[in-house]
Order: sequence, then C-alpha cells, then structure tokens
Amino acid sequence: MSDVESIVKEALEQFSRAGAPAELEQVKARFLGRSGALTEALKGLSRLGTGERRAAGALLNAAKERIESALEARRRALAESATEARLREEALDVTLPGRGRGRGGIHPISRTWERIEEIFASVGFDIADGPEIETDWYNFTALNQPENHPARSMHDTFYIEGMHALGADGRSEPLLLRTHTSPMQVRYARMHEAPIRVIAPGRTYRVDSDATHSPMFHQVEGLWIDEDISFADLKGAYTDFLRRFFETDALQVRFRPSFFPFTEPSAEIDMMFASGPKRGQWLEISGAGQVHPDVVRNFGLDPERSMGFAFGTGLERLAMLRYGITDLRLFFDGDLRFLSQFD
Repeated sequence: MSDVESIVKEALEQFSRAGAPAELEQVKARFLGRSGALTEALKGLSRLGTGERRAAGALLNAAKERIESALEARRRALAESATEARLREEALDVTLPGRGRGRGGIHPISRTWERIEEIFASVGFDIADGPEIETDWYNFTALNQPENHPARSMHDTFYIEGMHALGADGRSEPLLLRTHTSPMQVRYARMHEAPIRVIAPGRTYRVDSDATHSPMFHQVEGLWIDEDISFADLKGAYTDFLRRFFETDALQVRFRPSFFPFTEPSAEIDMMFASGPKRGQWLEISGAGQVHPDVVRNFGLDPERSMGFAFGTGLERLAMLRYGITDLRLFFDGDLRFLSQFD
C-alpha cells in the first residue's frame, strides 16, 4: 500500500514539473506505459491469492484513476498556458493611434479633363465618349486618310493582331487602338443632326515615347457644324477657351497655316503668355481647321449646306503648361510625391 501511494505521489510531482506537452507524455509513460511503474504493479496481481488480489486491485485502480485525473488536469493547464502565451504575443494594443487610410486626390490629367469639359459645356457643347478600339474606317478613311497614308504605318499605330470587324461599307477591316479621338466626330455626327457642337475627350494610343510623348495619352477633339460657321468662330471659341483654362486674358493666340487631311484650310494654334517662365515664347497648343468637305460627307451631311471647324488638343500638353511640368512621363510613373502636389 505504501508503494502504491509513493507511485502516485511521484507521478503527481513529475506531472507538475513537466513544462511542455511532449515532456508530459514522456512522464506519463514512466507510470502508465507498458513498462510503467503502475502497470508493473497491476501485472503483479496475478501472483496474489484471491482475497489479497481483490483488495490490492481496488487500491491500484484507485491509484490509476488519481494519476490519470492529474494527467488530464496538467494537459489542460499546459494547453491554457500555451493559448494565453499566444494571445499575449498576438495582442493588439487598442490604446495606440489608428493607422488611418491615406486620403486620395484627383490626378492632374483628370483635373485637366474635368476643367475642359466644364468650360465647353458652359458654352453649349455636348460631351461625347466612344470606343478606344476602332475600325480602320472610322479612324482613318472617314477622316480623309487613304490606305497609303503614313499614319497607318505599323511604326505609328497599334493594330490588334487577328481581329477584324465589318466596316461602314460592309468589308472586313482591321481593328486598332485609336490614334486620336477624331473618330468620335464621325460617330457623333452620324447619330445627330446639324447643328452640332461637341467635344470628345479620351485616351488615345500611338507608337511614341519620350519626355513629351507617351504610347498612351489623352486628347480632346472639338467639332462645331452649322450652316454659317466660319474660321472666325473657331478663333473666337478657341481663344476664349485658352483664356478661361489658364485663367488669364494676358495671353496671345495665333493661327499658322498648316496641313491636316481632315481639314481645309488647316492651322496650327500657338499661344504666348505675357508673364511667367514661358513669357514671350510661342508654344504650339493645338491643330485645327475647317472640316474638309469629304469628311462632312462621311458625317452624312451635305458640305454645300453644313460646314464648320474642328480642333484637337493634347490634355497632357495643356496640363504641362498649366502646372509647369517639363516631363510628361511624370504623370504616369505613379510617384505619390509628385501626384500629392495636386491634392
């Protein structure tokens, strides 16, 4: 009896000293394993007489229950201790200040886009939007650029390999990323009756990349068609736009003779600031002109009755002049140090 009690006492002491589950299981084997102390004692019951075996068996079974109960208690204690340690390790200190979410801002190109729309909408122009993947007819043919025109070269235009669509004449035409937003002039005019006043801002694509050019850039095309629209209306409308966009009347605008397939006559529009770092320099800002009669016909209109002007301007060009930026690539690098200046 004293031997059984000593086994129980030693088992309880060693269980309490076990500091990890694996160590506890090793201690268990010393007492309850196949060769454990209590197991050996139970094996010895076969050598006792009937009366002694009954009394010794009851004692050993009671001892086994005490050991197993102590073992389970220690297992629970170790598990709880491990859980508490993990909770302490992963605890969040709610007294610390929150990390907060960064405040975003409007991209300078988006600001320029919105400003242009507001100015032209205030004088009665509609805003048109259309597909960035265009057919050959809308992007080139309808705008008086024949099949041998250099703008159709693979060196200038992103064609979509293996993709075609039915053109206006029912023939299969290659698809491409539009090289300007001028196709929207044709699309809009074919869906509306004269008079037409519309601008079409949006993304365009050309094979070009340097400090002042990007493979993806933004343009705004303008179109005003009516029965009595002249070059004087173009000059007045565009000069007013520039003065409102740059918020100054102290700038000069000039129209230089030029050539574009879709306008005749055509002009390059230059401007010059009266103050600031660009003061006294003529800066090319846009191409414009009276819409070519062939293009008016492709609008579905009669060039003998309907005439007008069109212009095209790069949004990046306007933004660079407005904000004093010299490298167009800064707009698209995603550098928050640069972009946060416009918040």
